Amino acid sequence: MNHCLGYYLLPHPPIAIPEIGKGEEQEIHNTIDACKFIGKEISQLAPETIIMITPHGPVFSDAIALSHEKLIEGNLSRFNAPSVNMKLDIDLVLTEKIMNLAKLTDIQTVGTTEKFLNNYNRKYELDHGSIVPLYYINQFYKNYKIVHITYGMLSFIELYHFGMLIKEAISQTNHKAVIIASGDLSHRLSDEGPYTYSAKGSIFDDKILNYLETGDSLEIFNMDKIDIEEAGECGFRSILMLLGAMGQFNGKKLSYEGPFGVGYGVMSFQKNNQDDNYSVNLLAKLKKNEKNKFIFKMQNSDIYVRLARHSLVYYFENEKIMDIPEDIPEELINKHAGVFVSLKKYGSLRGCIGTFLPTKSTLAEEIIHNAIEAAFEDPRFSPLEEKELKEIDISVDVLSEPKKASIEDLDPKIYGVIVSFGRKRGLLLPNLEGVNTVSEQLEIACQKAGIDPNNHFDIERFKVVRHIEGEV
Repeated sequence: MNHCLGYYLLPHPPIAIPEIGKGEEQEIHNTIDACKFIGKEISQLAPETIIMITPHGPVFSDAIALSHEKLIEGNLSRFNAPSVNMKLDIDLVLTEKIMNLAKLTDIQTVGTTEKFLNNYNRKYELDHGSIVPLYYINQFYKNYKIVHITYGMLSFIELYHFGMLIKEAISQTNHKAVIIASGDLSHRLSDEGPYTYSAKGSIFDDKILNYLETGDSLEIFNMDKIDIEEAGECGFRSILMLLGAMGQFNGKKLSYEGPFGVGYGVMSFQKNNQDDNYSVNLLAKLKKNEKNKFIFKMQNSDIYVRLARHSLVYYFENEKIMDIPEDIPEELINKHAGVFVSLKKYGSLRGCIGTFLPTKSTLAEEIIHNAIEAAFEDPRFSPLEEKELKEIDISVDVLSEPKKASIEDLDPKIYGVIVSFGRKRGLLLPNLEGVNTVSEQLEIACQKAGIDPNNHFDIERFKVVRHIEGEV
């Protein structure tokens, strides 16, 4: 018997709440009407528990967070609407069952409590990603407990697998539940949005909604990770968990709007029970595809990025920095240059360390050492974990010798820049996403160095040869 009674995708725009929108919410009245429709439907289903998957609770890089106290409460005071508040009972039985199943499959979870979150300077509270969707559900139905889940920055496959565990936990506890994936789509539909406009925004929204309507989970996983990042969304990972819980499904789009530069999609889903092994088979296929993509990437990468990756694999296996391999090409032995090694995970930076001038006796050593530094010593990120090796993409930038330049000599797509003022020095690589003008390039470089951009600072420029995984 299927104890999961319903599956939904709901947005969470605070402006949809009348106490916040103060009339502007009428710009998205279709979204609000669709949320009310789902509220009425849930009241008819009368679930014991609402499982809320949100992006706006405490997000961890290596774990999925589940609220783990008897109660959880929150309000929208940060949006000047403290009167919009909720206090809900946690379904601890179902919460703990999900966490126990995750432990058996090596998917890391954390049970968040007030005491635990104090260590991270975070409040134990119900977030707006949960409150906004529940606002309209509560107008029609309040007799429920909640399982409050905040997705973590785990691999897409792990998130899908975790969704399967949610389904299994519901079955084992016999709790009647509905699952809500809370998430807005692209935040870059126009310049009115919170991020700068990107043409990828509407493309992402069209694709994800189409695949959700047709029930094509595999195509969702095949979406380009860099395009997903460029869209500036906050719902994709919530959706992945929902997919795992549903298995084979059909979707119905109830509403889609984006007048404020952010895409708001409202959908309901019907599980297709014709293939009970759909999720298991898809999970196996996803893992196989991931392995094949990794092999292809390694076979089609040049020696620069292969050396950087090999140095990371060696470090995890031996807990020390490797020596230069014997079969390394002469160009990496005889050449001397500054090198930056960058690690990206699903299009987002995961670590970057380098030197603008050579510091080692060979180019090979520069690559080996900077790869390790990028993985473990970049203060902006936690140390890389071994399981992330297959999830990251590596690039190696080999720098030309920096030369003095004026502002007129710069081009952020062609030249990197070094700014210096006294002992302060900041570097920015060329051809970086989002850096389109000389003024932007200099401003960021000065910011990195702690230099007042209004001061007179020295400028040097350099070129790079960029080596990217998957490109020979």
